[in-house]
Amino acid sequence: MSPFRFLVGIVLLVTANLAFAQPWPAKPVKFIVPYPPGGTVDPLARLLGGKLQESLGQPFVVENRPGAGGLVGTGVAAKAAPDGYTFLFVFDNHAVNPSLVANVPFDTLKDFAPVMLVGTAPYAIAAHPSRPYQSFAEVIKAAKAKPGAISVGSIGNGTLAHLTIALAQQAAGFQINHIPYKGGGPMTQDLMGGQVDLGIGSAALLTPHVRSGKVRAVATTGEKRAPTLPDVPTLIEQGIPGLAVYAWWGILAPAGTPRPIVDRFHAELQKALNLPDVRKTLTENIGMELIVSSPAELQKWIESEMRRWGKVVKDHNIRAD
Repeated sequence: MSPFRFLVGIVLLVTANLAFAQPWPAKPVKFIVPYPPGGTVDPLARLLGGKLQESLGQPFVVENRPGAGGLVGTGVAAKAAPDGYTFLFVFDNHAVNPSLVANVPFDTLKDFAPVMLVGTAPYAIAAHPSRPYQSFAEVIKAAKAKPGAISVGSIGNGTLAHLTIALAQQAAGFQINHIPYKGGGPMTQDLMGGQVDLGIGSAALLTPHVRSGKVRAVATTGEKRAPTLPDVPTLIEQGIPGLAVYAWWGILAPAGTPRPIVDRFHAELQKALNLPDVRKTLTENIGMELIVSSPAELQKWIESEMRRWGKVVKDHNIRAD
């Protein structure tokens, strides 16, 4: 090893040790959310940030950095100082983007330190109440009669919502018009306003609007029915065998964040997610199944999702634009 590299290694080691030698957190912590407000990632970050501020005595500030399907904010987090004061909240398309977008400006696996897979939820497909569809089987029948006449909104090209629709069309032999949005909030607003016939989003996103009567759920995408939508049959029940898809929420840190800080943060997240009011909000009210994984389990999950959905993107020639 050259003297220069040895010196650089010593400097990095000393810097990491000094970062942890100080009590953490000693100043406000930033939560980067690479999506606009109104979806599910933003409220999750704010919910946990509020609880962590109460327990740790420092502000946990949510910074929305939307754009390019999450790539803008994720790129900012990848370049942030690995000092324990920046964390990234991601949604399921985090594992799809490497296959979908050419020249992603970061390495999805190497530029981040995994913290936790918070939870999963099936997707829900819902119709505006003015539309006649009472089930997804009726959507398929109508789409076969008039290919491309029915529109379905998703939170963007290449998201799991979009890929789910692509797989359903392939399996059942129908065609509908996919309308990509720049997040769950804008898509949901247009769905409730009747600008699109159908919308697909996580059950966490759409369940509150189904309960309020602003949209009508016609299918969910789990292996079994969603606990928050027990009267809504799955796609599998409606004639599309084997198609089970789950949204997921994860937390990452910039690569090189000192492991003692990651471990402390993980422990505090576990405490927050075990609070009765937090669990009720996420499970009963939203429909998320809490996983609360270890960092290693999140890394394995991301690797598995990248393999699965990378193949779908390639097979269907799906592009970001």
